Amino acid sequence: MDEGDEPLRLARVVASRKGCTRREAEQYITEGWVTVDGQPVDLPQFRVAAGQQVEIDPKAKLQTIEPATFLLHKPADTSPDDARALVNAATRWSEDASGIKHARSHEVHLAPLLPLPYPASGLVVFSQDRRIVRRLQEDAALIEQELVADVAGTIKPDGLARLSGGMVWQTRAFPMARVSWQSETRLRFAAKGLPLEALPWMCEQVGLQLKALRRIRVGRIPMAGLPAGQWRYLARGEWF
Repeated sequence: MDEGDEPLRLARVVASRKGCTRREAEQYITEGWVTVDGQPVDLPQFRVAAGQQVEIDPKAKLQTIEPATFLLHKPADTSPDDARALVNAATRWSEDASGIKHARSHEVHLAPLLPLPYPASGLVVFSQDRRIVRRLQEDAALIEQELVADVAGTIKPDGLARLSGGMVWQTRAFPMARVSWQSETRLRFAAKGLPLEALPWMCEQVGLQLKALRRIRVGRIPMAGLPAGQWRYLARGEWF
């Protein structure tokens, strides 16, 4: 460093080196283009002492700042707070093909959308994008969700028909659903506005016990091969 002996904010050092604004310097840092003594640092407020080596990747190119949406494969028995904590640079899926460069700024002010019950696993959404938030909150009942349920027991003769519609839970009539067997112990549900917390009760009404529940699709977005505990970005052009 040649800015003096006092520790300086990393953003100030980068702005001086790049000849850019402080805001642009912060973006270079949060997007992971900057190292201090060979180690990546993504905190603009990081203090750089005299003698420390600050390097900026010569290939550094700022991306257009857009609100981010994360698609996370929530593991079973994970609380909402623990699921949110999984959204970080270390848990990004290596096969994320969105082309979006991760930035720490993407991780702030995230709204949790379409949460899953604690025991369930599968696709959950966190977003900064007001369009996505509005879509998955205000229009949640209009978006089809696909789930697979591992069950035990012997289903009653009219069980599939009852699961497909007509049940009333806490004075609430369930919406129509498409329900089918995937195997001898696994059911597939596809429905709009289905209260997921009621699925154990629904299964009990037809002689089954729900052992595990996993959401594999929200609207047009499938979970596909996303591993448990990892996330990918909602790519530009994708929509629920």
